[in-house]
Amino acid sequence: MNFPIVAEVAAVRMQSTVDFGNPGLMRHPSWPRRVVRFTSVAMTCLALAPAVVVAQAVDAPRMHAIAKIGEPAMPADFKHFDWVNPQAPKGGAIIGSTVGNFDNLNAATFKGLAAPALYLIDATLMTPSLDEPAVAYGLIAEWVSLPADRKSITFGLRASARFSDGKPVTPEDVIFSLDEQKRAHPAIALNYKDIVKAEQTGERQVTFHFSRGGSRDLPYIASLMTVIPKHYWTGKDAKGEPRDITRTTLEAPVGAGPYRVKSIEPGRSVSFERIADWWGRDLPVNVGQYNFGEIRYLSFRDDVPEFESLKSGEIDLREENSSRKWATQYDIPAVRDGRILKAPVETKTVAQVQGFVFNARRAKFADPRVRRAFALAYDFESANKSLFYGLYRRINSIFDNSELAATGAPQGRELALLETLRDKVPPEVFGPAYKSPIQANADSLRNNLREAARLLDEAGWKIDKGVRKNAKGETLEVEFLDYDQQFQRIVLPYKQNLEKIGVQLSLRVTDVARFHERTKTYDYDMITGSWPQSHAPGAEQREYWGSDAADREASRNYAGIKNPAVDALAEALIFASTKEELVATARALDRVVMWNHYFVPQWYNPTNWYAHWNKFGKPQKIASQDPSPTTTWWFDPALAARLGGPNAKK
Repeated sequence: MNFPIVAEVAAVRMQSTVDFGNPGLMRHPSWPRRVVRFTSVAMTCLALAPAVVVAQAVDAPRMHAIAKIGEPAMPADFKHFDWVNPQAPKGGAIIGSTVGNFDNLNAATFKGLAAPALYLIDATLMTPSLDEPAVAYGLIAEWVSLPADRKSITFGLRASARFSDGKPVTPEDVIFSLDEQKRAHPAIALNYKDIVKAEQTGERQVTFHFSRGGSRDLPYIASLMTVIPKHYWTGKDAKGEPRDITRTTLEAPVGAGPYRVKSIEPGRSVSFERIADWWGRDLPVNVGQYNFGEIRYLSFRDDVPEFESLKSGEIDLREENSSRKWATQYDIPAVRDGRILKAPVETKTVAQVQGFVFNARRAKFADPRVRRAFALAYDFESANKSLFYGLYRRINSIFDNSELAATGAPQGRELALLETLRDKVPPEVFGPAYKSPIQANADSLRNNLREAARLLDEAGWKIDKGVRKNAKGETLEVEFLDYDQQFQRIVLPYKQNLEKIGVQLSLRVTDVARFHERTKTYDYDMITGSWPQSHAPGAEQREYWGSDAADREASRNYAGIKNPAVDALAEALIFASTKEELVATARALDRVVMWNHYFVPQWYNPTNWYAHWNKFGKPQKIASQDPSPTTTWWFDPALAARLGGPNAKK
């Protein structure tokens, strides 16, 4: 199981493990949102004249919050968010789980397999609201200012902000964080490509300068940057060796967040303990949150022992991602008598994109007609009926379940954008919005397979003794790479349909560590890829679909897309200055990505499925963007006492 985190953060932060997301690791059939981590651009000279600094500060008013779209809901003098219990008691423990190994506590590097939930030890300049799309409130930053041209953003740091070793957070730490986290992760560096300079502009002020003005995205993602301690990362470890932020480590790092690492057994468990005198505990953005005295994760080889551990009480909480399990395997005594609660929460976020991804870096997938043929051969309707119990919805857009998804034919600003790219996009872009092929019955499947065969013929892959071969005599053989044995039940029917049109598909199941390494270096034909989305997309789209990310190790451009039209629209999205412009640009990008068939759309789950032992208190209101059990729930000793046995533990 993994405890979810903020959807907006997930769009820009890249760090996690299996279940809490290593870059490149996808969980089936519906991945939870991922953690985000940032970096920056170069450190710069701090020799600005004080008079200039004062003038810059006066030009823009100081604000308590920042929003990509709309305005913050909470006023400057708010006491706490309305989706928390401000009287929530502190203490007790919660035990979650993760599937797969881990060997690293350094959340800044893409190397190795990071332990789950390392975000707990960190703090960001500002923190997102779990109930507002793309709105962040001050955390390390007491205030923020934006000039009218949005060419920069200035943060005023709280004097009280401290790292877990007691040292204050300084402007030098912020600048170091930008520079070093960018150096440690090439994909994250891409997200901060447009931050051209960072400098100290006051005693406790830092200003980031952008390559262009007008963007609503760049100030927001800058505000979510994790601040790491310069003194720690430039010091020496317990062995007297210089620390290196680009390398993995099992040394418990220093952070500015509400928890510290208590203990770790590599590949087996990691435990975090709450810092009782944490500097941020009484801030309005934190009241009623971070209630557990200890948060622990146990690691499992796969989800079979993980599920058994929930039933036995070894773990407390699990987010189910198998429709089969959710529909059939929770009819157990502990659920029937109320000791374990099934707690579904309706999703109100943009659907996470998920699909069978082609590695277009390989010649066999270079032709979009081949990619379209694969889409025509996938029978989602039968899978949803026989395997998923009708619980999933088909993906038709990279922004499904939101107003950002393209509808009908393009009009207005969206059409004008696409017209500038007419010679670079498929003609279908100017017609109806993309819809995934529907296999309503046996006849429609046969018709779709017939069309798929025609497209393969047209692309030069001809049938020869029952298999597809090109002019060079090469066979159209595809290896599907995965790390979850249970995904075979989904892939095998797809394999059978592909064989009907002469395509040879094999399934290679490997361990998590090997899967991570192969996806990080794009050593695969096909995988299941997933991309978390938000109501206010921006720079992360460049990393999902952009040419610059295609050859960067560990990026999320799993398909290897190098398309000038996609690049142009991703850039336009980053610099969209109004909501109307953002929506039109997102819809245009949606059309171009989907009509190029870079992946076969799978499905999304409109509901988060939680199962937990009945010993936790919950706020009355559920935050619309993320229920976040580890953040907002609390241990209830009275409920735990009723359970008895090991589940009465604190």
